[in-house]
Amino acid sequence: MKTVLTFLLFMHGLIHVLGFAKAIDFGNLTQFSKQISLPMGVIWLVTGLLFVLSSVLIVFKKDVWPILALIAVLISQIMIIMAWKDAKFGTIANMMILMAAIIGLGTQNFHNSFRKDILSVMDNSTMANKTVSENDLIGLPKIVQDYLRYVGVVDKPKINNVRIVFEGEMRDKGKDWFNFTSKQYNFIRPPSRFFFMKAKIKGLPINGYHKYNIEGARMHIKLLSLFPVVDIDGPKMFPTETVTFLNDLCLFAPAALIDDRIRWETIDELSVRASFTTNGTSISAILYFNEKGQLVNFVSNDRYSVSEMKTFPFSTPVKNYQNINGYNLPTYGEAIWHYPDGEFIYGKFNVKHIDYNVSNQISKEDENIQ
Repeated sequence: MKTVLTFLLFMHGLIHVLGFAKAIDFGNLTQFSKQISLPMGVIWLVTGLLFVLSSVLIVFKKDVWPILALIAVLISQIMIIMAWKDAKFGTIANMMILMAAIIGLGTQNFHNSFRKDILSVMDNSTMANKTVSENDLIGLPKIVQDYLRYVGVVDKPKINNVRIVFEGEMRDKGKDWFNFTSKQYNFIRPPSRFFFMKAKIKGLPINGYHKYNIEGARMHIKLLSLFPVVDIDGPKMFPTETVTFLNDLCLFAPAALIDDRIRWETIDELSVRASFTTNGTSISAILYFNEKGQLVNFVSNDRYSVSEMKTFPFSTPVKNYQNINGYNLPTYGEAIWHYPDGEFIYGKFNVKHIDYNVSNQISKEDENIQ
């Protein structure tokens, strides 16, 4: 669709340039039944250049393109009305561009709320400037110590934040799978998680934003980034997103498990219970490991199913450990609800990229939504 829109803007712009060519009597343009004055021809030219520039800005992922496209559409439509007999069919292209530009602006505004929330926490957080030592592992259950050594956190920086990029599939119960891409930022102190997802369901763009910080938690999903499909917040969302936050730390930022807000209870040689408390809310999960020291599953009973707003056992089995930026981390995981009528896998996640201790400037990849 991006390619089609770029082509439409470019060609629509070139067609407008013909109005200028007619005004200066360049070529035999018989499609114009009336003469066009030079001042009007210049307006046709400027409008055409605005359309062409908009197409170029899309290619270079510049967020200003919808504004230029809207200006071009407004001027273009006025010109078309003035030359209705010759140019009326240009209205079709204008309406298509108008819709695309409105959706583009809506998407940018939605994404900017994600970006602003990240920057607000990043500006107030303290960067880790110490490394994890063997002494930091003292007091942790043996299997957790083994896990942290296996992952490779010792002699590496302590974690202040983590940025994760996923690709995968999701679905609702009784519905088909859809593909998604996502990016998220987790901050350790204060605990925060900002997750932005892009997807298409039956060909229609769907964007979702999960926001979690000390103020609360919210899940907001919009069709075309304009029409709310899901908008849930409230007290039940906070423990749910707290479980997700702890899950992220266990799997993708294990150095952050050295934390006085986490209480540990050894169950057996290969499993422990982790209880995490923040903002007056406590949640827990059981972590399962294998003989290699790999964390292979995370199970919690404190997460609400959004579709029913009831707690059900929730698990995230993971596998395919690989070296990512010097850490041995899982690269594939599933999100599973354990309903009374059986297991339901609702998410499949493939890790594409992980960065730790992102600086005070947001990643350039997250500056825009293109």
